[in-house]
Amino acid sequence: MTDATQGPLHPDKAGERGEPPEADARTIEIRNRLAAVRTRIAAACDAAGRSAEPPQLIVVTKFHPAVDIRRLAGLGITDVGENRDQEASEKAGKLSDLDLRWHFVGQLQSNKAKSVVRYAHAIHSVDRAQLATALGRAMATERERTGRGPLECFIQVSLDEESAGHRGGASASQVLPLAEQLSGSGDLRLAGVMAVAPLGSDPDRAFEKLAGISARLRAEYPAATAISAGMSQDLEAAIRAGATHLRIGSDILGSRPAVR
Repeated sequence: MTDATQGPLHPDKAGERGEPPEADARTIEIRNRLAAVRTRIAAACDAAGRSAEPPQLIVVTKFHPAVDIRRLAGLGITDVGENRDQEASEKAGKLSDLDLRWHFVGQLQSNKAKSVVRYAHAIHSVDRAQLATALGRAMATERERTGRGPLECFIQVSLDEESAGHRGGASASQVLPLAEQLSGSGDLRLAGVMAVAPLGSDPDRAFEKLAGISARLRAEYPAATAISAGMSQDLEAAIRAGATHLRIGSDILGSRPAVR
């Protein structure tokens, strides 16, 4: 039996498919945390005049067990985010009976493209031409194998000029060339842009910059309307700046479990 009082720090003992007990303490904890985040989102949307167009909530589940994702699905969550391919692939396989959309939100090595396209609905971290090429090739193979539709691709943009071109994302000047490459593939769909507010920065200023980059992208590619921005600590600023997707982890699932 699962000891529900231990929360996310104990291994998933509920079976290979991660079956949670009904109404256990951990489920109640997640339900309450999720309700609090949804209240914050609703209040921020009201304040920004966006009540009719709230952003899509993506719950970032990295390092948390599959049983927690099953709990989330039971609470109405349909979109989950992961940032490590091996972990995401294992969870997607374990939870294949659920109607979930998997969002890959971390830095992605090109050699992982073949694996990621087997389960991912969207990639939020396309930051270089080499990765876009690898995803296009992997998707062509996956389409022939399974007939799946196009992969949603967000261009990750660096909002810190000192880190532009490194792991923080593409520079603003690289966005349109990447967009041209992504839009030229029938197996990839240019969704929009993604960014993380730099540590220690004013998130309002950072996300305003992202909104400007998004506007320039939409001028060339009108369908690329998505803005993936905002985490637990800055979701209100992201909503004010027009975010269409929020990536929330710790405020819903708590601190990441101990790695053993």
